[in-house]
Amino acid sequence: MPWDLKDYPNSFKNFEPLLKKKAIEIANALVSEGYSDDRAIPIAISQSKKWLEEATDKEKNAFKKEAAPKKTDKHGNKKINTELLDNDVLVYFKENRWYVQTKNAEKAVDSFDTKASAMKRAKEIAENKESKVIAYKKDEKPDL
Repeated sequence: MPWDLKDYPNSFKNFEPLLKKKAIEIANALVSEGYSDDRAIPIAISQSKKWLEEATDKEKNAFKKEAAPKKTDKHGNKKINTELLDNDVLVYFKENRWYVQTKNAEKAVDSFDTKASAMKRAKEIAENKESKVIAYKKDEKPDL
């Protein structure tokens, strides 16, 4: 179910306006890609908070000036592979970087200089997907 600034998930109600706008935008995009509401909402919350924390003042001001999200907004026609929604999240080392990737996905979602940073991000993703993290050592053996 798409949302707008007048009709949004109850969990967004105490968000400051910019965070609420971003969360609605992300949630609507996820729903349009095939995520169920109960999965889209926590992911949107997590990602919008991350965006607000990391965005520059210029990016925030530009987003503030954008039109408010509407229930009828169109998002990309590309559908996500819903088979990956339940897959575990992998953390592995390759070419001097730590990568975070959903199992069986074509590519990693992110890479980091440290395993700790990669693990933090993998745990966020896994928590949103209700899956688990599988970490590997530099030698490609499971980190049990």
